[in-house]
Amino acid sequence: MKPWIILIALGIAITEPVRVAPIAVDLELVLAVDVSRSVDAEEAALQRTGYVEAFRHPSVIDAISHGRLGRIAVAYFEWGAYGDTNLVIDWTLIKDKVSSNKFADLLRKNPRLVASRTSISGAMDMSAALLDSNNFNGKRRVIDISGDGANNSGDLVDQARDRTIAKGITINGLPILNQREGPSGQPQIAGLDLYYRDRVIGGPGAFHIVARNFKDFSRAVLRKLILEIAGIMPTPPLSRDQARSGRWHGLGGNSLLIRVGEKPMAPPCHIGEQRWRQRRGYGPGGWMPQFPQQ
Repeated sequence: MKPWIILIALGIAITEPVRVAPIAVDLELVLAVDVSRSVDAEEAALQRTGYVEAFRHPSVIDAISHGRLGRIAVAYFEWGAYGDTNLVIDWTLIKDKVSSNKFADLLRKNPRLVASRTSISGAMDMSAALLDSNNFNGKRRVIDISGDGANNSGDLVDQARDRTIAKGITINGLPILNQREGPSGQPQIAGLDLYYRDRVIGGPGAFHIVARNFKDFSRAVLRKLILEIAGIMPTPPLSRDQARSGRWHGLGGNSLLIRVGEKPMAPPCHIGEQRWRQRRGYGPGGWMPQFPQQ
């Protein structure tokens, strides 16, 4: 007797595997963190601490709760050379203070990867794969890449960027300006912020915020997460002429350069952010993201 006939005779139903519908979220966010050889143990700890503190911060939790659905999905991994990655926290639904603090607790406890070389292109490929294979359906899909060096392993970074944004994914960046010499005794790349602007970030509303050093990372990542979660693009500091004319500008269309700690000339406000709030229904009488004092 054939096996399926036996199963029917025993009253055991033959069914299709149960398919769980994707969970709708406001944002699918991948946090890709550089732990290559140029990042020592203290600097790696500062990065972890920055994310831990950010997900415990009331402003981040407030930004999540004020999304259309009030929930986001986040995955966090560390990377070095191409293929050398460590998925620290798989996809996690964050919707309130409890779930955000739980994510931060897991991040604080889990061990870090010790890696070699720097493959930003590999981080992009890993991030895109995570976004394509999860069980969430986000209105926006964003990769957040932080690091202190240029791509030196794997595919060319702009090629990886182009195939990633072709999927409708936005790549944001958090370059860390590091004056310390690398393991080989060579200085870190000059103009890393411009490298990220021109070669790394891309996609709808892409931007990057610059950390002046690893100790500045916590401040930079907090502001960046608030902007990403709220879906608001920042604006760069204004020149004198632009301030007088009242115009605000972006570098390369949607690609914006932000240096944490720099003050705009005048007026002393974030004009671009205000316009985005107005377009999205934010403003007087409504919710506006709260940024800690710089």
